[in-house]
Amino acid sequence: MQDFLPVTKKEMKQRGWEQVDFAYITGDAYVDHPSFGTAIISRLLESRGYKVGIIPQPDWKKKESIQVFGEPRLGFLVSAGNMDSMVNHYTVSKKHRQKDSYSPGGQMGLRPDRAVIVYSNLIRQTYKKTPIILGGIEASLRRLAHYDYWENKVKHSVLIDSGADMISYGMGEHSIIEIADALASGLPVEELTYIAGTVFKCKDLSRVYEPIILPSYEEVREDKKTYADSFAVQYQNTDPFSARPMAESYGTKGYIVQNPPALPLTQGEMDDVYAMPYTEKVHPMYEKQGGIPALEEIKFSLTSNRGCFGGCNFCALTFHQGRILQTRSHESLIEEATRMTKDPEFKGYIHDVGGPTADFRQPSCQKQLTKGVCKNKQCLFPTPCKNLTVDHSDYVSLLRKLRKIPGVKKVFIRSGVRFDYVVADRDKTFLRELVEHHVSGQLRVAPEHVSDQVLKYMGKPAHSVYQQFLKEYDGANKKTGKQQYAVPYFMSSHPGCTMKEAVKLAEYVRDLGFTPEQVQDFYPTPSTLSTCMYYTGIHPLTGEKVYVPKNPHEKAIQRALMQYKNPANRELVLEGLKMTGRMDLVGYGPKCLIRPLRENHGGKQHTQGSSRNAKNSRNSQNNKNNKNSSASAKKSTIRNIHKKNSGGGRK
Repeated sequence: MQDFLPVTKKEMKQRGWEQVDFAYITGDAYVDHPSFGTAIISRLLESRGYKVGIIPQPDWKKKESIQVFGEPRLGFLVSAGNMDSMVNHYTVSKKHRQKDSYSPGGQMGLRPDRAVIVYSNLIRQTYKKTPIILGGIEASLRRLAHYDYWENKVKHSVLIDSGADMISYGMGEHSIIEIADALASGLPVEELTYIAGTVFKCKDLSRVYEPIILPSYEEVREDKKTYADSFAVQYQNTDPFSARPMAESYGTKGYIVQNPPALPLTQGEMDDVYAMPYTEKVHPMYEKQGGIPALEEIKFSLTSNRGCFGGCNFCALTFHQGRILQTRSHESLIEEATRMTKDPEFKGYIHDVGGPTADFRQPSCQKQLTKGVCKNKQCLFPTPCKNLTVDHSDYVSLLRKLRKIPGVKKVFIRSGVRFDYVVADRDKTFLRELVEHHVSGQLRVAPEHVSDQVLKYMGKPAHSVYQQFLKEYDGANKKTGKQQYAVPYFMSSHPGCTMKEAVKLAEYVRDLGFTPEQVQDFYPTPSTLSTCMYYTGIHPLTGEKVYVPKNPHEKAIQRALMQYKNPANRELVLEGLKMTGRMDLVGYGPKCLIRPLRENHGGKQHTQGSSRNAKNSRNSQNNKNNKNSSASAKKSTIRNIHKKNSGGGRK
């Protein structure tokens, strides 16, 4: 059986190594499975003859923790792990999470906030000149100046604060091999200014070919319009075929330069990545601690693709994986699935066959493979492009083959189908087979909202498209004799969502007859178009002003409206209905969200909130508010926000 890569000096010596070429520091526990970036990059380097040692979750309070292997011959590789460390640690309301699925037993506290910065600074305390290359999603999305939600300010490129030398951004397979080969040839790290998919520091731009000069860090920090303009340029330069180098000035510290993205992997390259000799297990050192929860969630799932041309504005994939679809071959996936069936824990169920979007199995149009994606147009938004290739036949063929593997009882699709892509497909074979073979009682889909105004700012299709999908989905269920439900994901407080739009969503939830167990409040993570709107109040691609619900109390009301049946949310729901003049939704009728309160005054009962007593209700509420000036002030602030933006959700 293939061994894990060494995690101690003793294991390094057992391999006959005196020194590692690269020491790989990661904020995740060590899981040697291709769903973990650490496993892919370390195995890829190993396949090229490089010696890699893994330092998982070092104690960032002790500099000795990164000295496990001594000084590596070529450099340190540093990643926060599969998740951004701040998203891993904090909810959107900035409260501490209780579980870290990428740590042993789900234990919290085994990685620091802003992990790549902390780890890199720790290295620099001991190894002043050793090259440090950052990778993973945390560094990738912070490669240039960016708005930081947790500190509510624009922060430097992570290269400035970390003291690292380079970033390998995106998925990293191409760039990390080029970096390794260049360092092995004797080139100093400061000479590596030419590698696609990297970001580097320099004193001047004499060695950068025709760069786009972005506004300086000081300019984007001081002016939100300038920040939005800079983001728009970056957004339009995320394609490997058409992007140009971009340079951002940091005054006396020089420039941060982003090279164009690396080319997408070919299918053969993707197959090679997933064919490397992973153990596909958690390192044995975690067995007593309960294993790693994240592996249990994906152990019997297949990664079929990467990249996404869906283009949702709140998603970071455009900046990280890109919009060009990359896929594995049927043979590669069948081989992995067959291997799964040999696992003693396999019960016959493949939990997922997908990726960012399960039913994408080819680029959106053929020109992307030579000319790249369009800079100023989306493939599916606001309506499908006339050049879009809408074809599920390859995916259908793959799923049929997987279902026939001996030992496989059922193949589910859980990473999500793009419902507008399904609707656009005139051939309904995939929808029929999805319903018949690949749904476990409920199909999770992500319409995100029901207001076309909000959907426009999300980069999602009009609500009528989702309604058409539901009609087709129900029809397919009836034809196959099944009764399966579509369970929608919704999001509150996205830029563009006024309280009026939040009430509209609550009414839709009411009509569906179910209450979402969890509500996703919009989370402004680095380098998404929606985060730019959140910070600036400007749509960066159009210059349009956008209403942004930022006040925590207003966000709480929007979230509560989606769970209006919860008694704990009643006061917040009532407040939202008053703000929007929708007291018709308080009462006993079938369309009402909440019931009136009954108050006893001198032995007589008065109904609060009904249409007949709405005026008395308002007076009663005003009297209550006068008794609590701080509460009144807070509610007045929210009302003013709403009044300013009640018409079109714009300032």
